[in-house]
Amino acid sequence: MQDDDIRARISALVEDEHDLRQRLQSGEISTDEEHARLRQVEEQLDQCWDLLRQRRARVEAGQNPDEAAARPVGEVEGYLQ
Repeated sequence: MQDDDIRARISALVEDEHDLRQRLQSGEISTDEEHARLRQVEEQLDQCWDLLRQRRARVEAGQNPDEAAARPVGEVEGYLQ
């Protein structure tokens, strides 16, 4: 996955996030449905941002950014800020 592909995926996930919030406000989905789906979207966003950071770090280190890979949700979500 190239940087532009990752950024496009991030944009699509942000649109999903906005759509979920609108659907909740209009009564199309329940709060529980919105929360469950938002959690999934947020996890995927975190994975995408992590992958972009990995790619940038590889470039800065003179390594091939294409060797970066998405890490499991549990690993990405477990990072300390």
